[in-house]
This record gives sequence, C-alpha cells and structure tokens, in this order.
Amino acid sequence: MLRAVSAIIAFLGLFTATAAAEGTQRSECLAISRNGPRATPVSLRQTAAAADEVAITYGGHSTYFIDTPGGVRIATDYSGAYQIGRLPDVVTMNRAHSTHYTLFPDKRIPHVLHGWRDDGQPAEIAERIGDVFIRNVTTDIRRYFGDTSGTDMIRDGNSIFIFEVAGLCIGHLGHLHVKLDDSHFAAIGRLDIAMVPIDGTYTMSLDGISDITRRLRASIVLPMHRFATPLDEFMDRIGKQFEIDVRGERTLRISRETLPTTPTVIILDGV
Repeated sequence: MLRAVSAIIAFLGLFTATAAAEGTQRSECLAISRNGPRATPVSLRQTAAAADEVAITYGGHSTYFIDTPGGVRIATDYSGAYQIGRLPDVVTMNRAHSTHYTLFPDKRIPHVLHGWRDDGQPAEIAERIGDVFIRNVTTDIRRYFGDTSGTDMIRDGNSIFIFEVAGLCIGHLGHLHVKLDDSHFAAIGRLDIAMVPIDGTYTMSLDGISDITRRLRASIVLPMHRFATPLDEFMDRIGKQFEIDVRGERTLRISRETLPTTPTVIILDGV
C-alpha cells in the first residue's frame, strides 16, 4: 500500500513539473477556433449561465469594465478618467493617447498591463489572474504631432487584448490603426465578444473597421471610441448579417450559453 501511495505521489509530482515546463498558460480561444464551438446540453444551460455570467460595463471612451464570475475586475484602455464602483484589479493600456493610458495609475491596482514596450520590442502578455487568462496581439500605430523621429508608424505600439473567462473569448481591439492580416487573425483566434473603435478618423476608417468586424464575426460587437459617428453608418457598412440591439443600461450580463445566435451589435448606454 505504501509503495502504491509513493508511486502516485511521484506521478503527481512528475505531472506538475511537466505541466510547469510546458507552460500552463494556454489559450482556450485558439483551441476553440480550431475545434469549433462547444455543445452544451440544454438541461445544463440555465445552471451554467448563472454560474459563468460575465458583466461588461461601458465606462467611457474606450474603457469597458469586465467583472468575471471569480470576482476579478478588469478595465480596458485605462486612463483613470472613468471609474465605476471599486477599483479594477487589472488594467490594460495602449500607447496612442493619454486618454488610453496613464503612467501613474492608482498604486492599489495590482496588475497594470501595457500594450507596448519602451524598448521597441513587442509586448508579450500571457497571464492568468484569478479566473481569467489575458493575452495580447500587437499591431502598429501612427505617430502624432510633435514627433520628430521621421517615421510614420510605431511598431507594436498597440495591443489587441484578449480576455478568456467562463468559456468566453472577449477581445478589445485598442486604438487600432492598421488592417489586420492573416497572421493577426490567426493569433487572435475566436472572439465571442469584440470591442471595436468606430470613430472612423483617429483610429481607422469605418470601411476598414467594418471589414475587420465582418471577418471576426463575433457573436456580440460592442462599439467604443465613437465620438459623433452615426451608428447607422457603421451598421450599413458591416452588413445585414448583424442585428442591432440598443440598450438603456450600461451593463451587459452574458455567458457562453446566452450568446445570441445571430451576430449582434449591442449599443450600451453612453456609447
């Protein structure tokens, strides 16, 4: 008996060491993208939805707050200008403007994730924080007024952040300036919810972002960074395969099992 117990303990130790060596931070959204959507028995959907519900609240500009079932609060493109309730546990930032980042976040925020690196190398983020796995895909951004470097673009200055939680793949495109190629789409994988900038000027044209939105074909599209863009212009460009759902509240509560069957643009209050 003791020998058997010793063998089991040794096996578990070997398994743990192997998992650590291979890296436990794996993307379920990339696996889902390759394998197709999961099937959930109808009898389990109501229970699963209640247990795995994610709350997404529009803060302002391009900041959404994501509250996970495990109690982790995330704020996207965080500048500190928008606060809803308690401080976030995780903030993501992009380099484009001071409205998308702050170099002096509240020191009580434990996880501050920059979508760029100061040494010019691409940011590489793959972190599990509580019940959410956060990773990024970098893209280039334009330089702005007063920059005398002589180049038009900053390589890897923007990050598309992907949040994998409760079986959902949630993507925030950041301050996107460039068209995405096949390598970007492959690195992003499947998105169930996509947060897309629709200003049509400071980021990219409405035609450009509409092409990307159509190809991503997320179940839910959450516009952001809107300014004065007429919503019907965006809807006309992305096509009739998307429905529109205008809400009177700022918070969307969603689970994998309650995703709409038809791709839907949801306009939360304040957008």
